[in-house]
Amino acid sequence: MSKFFQYLATPEFRKQLIIAIASVLTLLFTIFFSLRYYTKHGEGLAVPLVKGLNINEAISILDEKGLRYQIDSVYVMDKPAGMVLEQDPDPETNVKTNRIIYLTIVSFQTPDVNFPDIENKTFLEAKAILENYGLKIGDTIYKSDIARDAVLGFNYANQPVRIGQKLPKGSRINLILGDGMGASEIEVPDFRGLTLSEAKFSIKGSSLTLGEIHYQGTVTDSANAVVISQFPSVQDSVVKVSIGTRINLVLSNQ
Repeated sequence: MSKFFQYLATPEFRKQLIIAIASVLTLLFTIFFSLRYYTKHGEGLAVPLVKGLNINEAISILDEKGLRYQIDSVYVMDKPAGMVLEQDPDPETNVKTNRIIYLTIVSFQTPDVNFPDIENKTFLEAKAILENYGLKIGDTIYKSDIARDAVLGFNYANQPVRIGQKLPKGSRINLILGDGMGASEIEVPDFRGLTLSEAKFSIKGSSLTLGEIHYQGTVTDSANAVVISQFPSVQDSVVKVSIGTRINLVLSNQ
């Protein structure tokens, strides 16, 4: 053991120790600079901003920079087909030449949806249903009907559309809605042969008003008397009157 410690104190040991340390340092510097050269550490190029561009413009820019690309697509309503929605890596990220840039673009193909049942729904209900299916409200036309804002009809591109029919997502659907006013004129019903109570019920149900009541001849049983004539009268041709028109009746026991 004493000889070992004596050897450590000799010039020969110090010489060998210096050679060993120098060899290790040389090896470490060689590895460091070799890796730096191999990986081109600190060198590269910044990823260009292509988000928001048309895919053809984006590809041209990436090709010019020596970058590769991979494309995925999704459908987005109201966005132009082929527009770059997302890119990865982000713009200004430092990457190596030939790096793959992942792009997400708006699909060129519009998916179809089944047209939902909106008949007799209110305008707000129909609007919510159509939006849920990815469809839009087009023109709205009001038609005389007692149901206010109820969907009476619908069409796509001025063509009839069936429930369940496939339409491109984002299509505009034109609606025909009731104005809540009902028809301004109606045909005069024939009340002849009805008792007074039956005639009253029928007149009210027809949105008309009971006018004067007259009896012809001797009426012994008014409850069973029937209408023998009316004004406005029913003729061979259709007679139309305004809603609320007063109907005068003549009754008799006959």
